[in-house]
Amino acid sequence: MSTFDSHYCYAFPAVRGIQAGRPFYIATCPLRIIPKIFSFDEREVPPELRAQRILNRARIPEMVRYLLENPKDYVFSALTASIAVDVEFDEHENSNNLGILRIPMDAQILINDGQHRRKAIEEAIEERPELGQDNIPVLFFVDEGLQRSQQMFADLNKYAVKPSPSLGTLYDHRDPSSSLARHLATSIEPFVGLTELEKSSISTLSNKLFTLSSIKQATRALLGKGAKEGFSDEEATLACDYWQTVYRNMPDWQMANKKEVSPAQLRQEYIHAHGVGLHALGMLGRSLVSEHPDTWQQDLQKLKSIDWRKSNPEWLRRTMLHGKLSKSTTAIQLTCNALKQALTLPLTPEEKVLEDQVVQK
Repeated sequence: MSTFDSHYCYAFPAVRGIQAGRPFYIATCPLRIIPKIFSFDEREVPPELRAQRILNRARIPEMVRYLLENPKDYVFSALTASIAVDVEFDEHENSNNLGILRIPMDAQILINDGQHRRKAIEEAIEERPELGQDNIPVLFFVDEGLQRSQQMFADLNKYAVKPSPSLGTLYDHRDPSSSLARHLATSIEPFVGLTELEKSSISTLSNKLFTLSSIKQATRALLGKGAKEGFSDEEATLACDYWQTVYRNMPDWQMANKKEVSPAQLRQEYIHAHGVGLHALGMLGRSLVSEHPDTWQQDLQKLKSIDWRKSNPEWLRRTMLHGKLSKSTTAIQLTCNALKQALTLPLTPEEKVLEDQVVQK
């Protein structure tokens, strides 16, 4: 007879396994019951008395929007939970660890990993109840106290590494700016053949000149777009035309494309071979196309006369910090200011304020 016969319990079809001598169970749960059975301790208690981080509510709306906008094409990874009481596993005969996991309904089931997913599921189901029919995998451990739960949290997050922005851009087929960046990187000079697609930093001896993430950021700046905004066909065409025109007025980039100079040498000596330079060129394009919609292509010829060397005093006070390139927003804007002045474009009032701070140094 089951030890839970006199108590109500949850019953999950599950697979039992062993890790470090301890049993664990893998089950699938309908999304609709996730908020009901999985608790998250949101009390304001000291970190040393918690087994999880505080819920970051700023993350939730984006996750909810992801679920609501992609109901037929979303992916949520497994939740990991601790059960604070003993459980019962009824193994099917000759099934090799397949059976029914029984958990008392009054047991505390605490999420060790996935509390933000749990909250997003709860809010998404409120707006789109049909999502509740979907399932999510859950990995159950039998809890052995606060210390063990804290160690589980540390172990689960110790080796979690967020993918680089370039790799995220390469694999993200929902984000319009990522799709445009991939098109530019694989089809348009100067990027084709010279783009690092996986990493967001370029090694010293690499034969690449640009990163995919820097192309995305620079093109967003060119088109004046936010992180999740889309592009019209005309804007995408403008981006292609702009970068190709810039390329025709950048002899160093042309030499790198023809393998007449190594990208490593350009990165060592010139700011246009770094993300800050590319981003500033994107910002320049935004102003240039707006101010001179009919002549911007001819105006870009003035890029040929710019001294792009890191030793140029203009870059030392704008783009460099303690002898190294700065990726700060201020450095990018000051670099763009210098380019705008070289092309005789007016500065905005905000840019003038920033410019005065540099000139007064």
